[in-house]
Amino acid sequence: MKFEHFAELHGEHLEFQVGQAVFREGARDQYIYLLKQGVLKALYLSEAGNELIKAFVRPGEIIGSLASAHWGQATNFDLIALNRSRLLRVDFRLLYQQAGNDLELGRDVIDRLLLYGRQKERRERELLTLSAEGRYRSLLDEFPSVLDQVKQKDIARFLGITPVALSRIRKKMSQRG
Repeated sequence: MKFEHFAELHGEHLEFQVGQAVFREGARDQYIYLLKQGVLKALYLSEAGNELIKAFVRPGEIIGSLASAHWGQATNFDLIALNRSRLLRVDFRLLYQQAGNDLELGRDVIDRLLLYGRQKERRERELLTLSAEGRYRSLLDEFPSVLDQVKQKDIARFLGITPVALSRIRKKMSQRG
């Protein structure tokens, strides 16, 4: 059984409005979420209370706090709806148990986790090796359809720059063509 089919059978359908939290840092959350519609942002809060966006989640992608779902620790990030979003919430323990009994489900879960790991590696490499403009170009290449649904201030937070710096980068790129 594929993960999406498993989620449809065993998951709970949820809807979130703009700005509503799926979960907050410090919560205990035993679920994995499959985004069906909308866009989510996963973020950390700095000591000063500033948002640092670690990821945007697109339809078809999964997200959850593995530290919380698997190890029972508190979540260490917030997950917020950027627009009206529909999700399937799947109990991680049930998924973990069933994935051990169903080879197709287990492989699909592993494939999704590998994809997630690849995205994390790419994000880490970009943050450590690319300029702000390079990170923006990469974001344009990877997520063109999502960017229409994300506010400029959130794009800047994802890139690790200010909205003013993003505006300058965009202006410079548009002047170059």
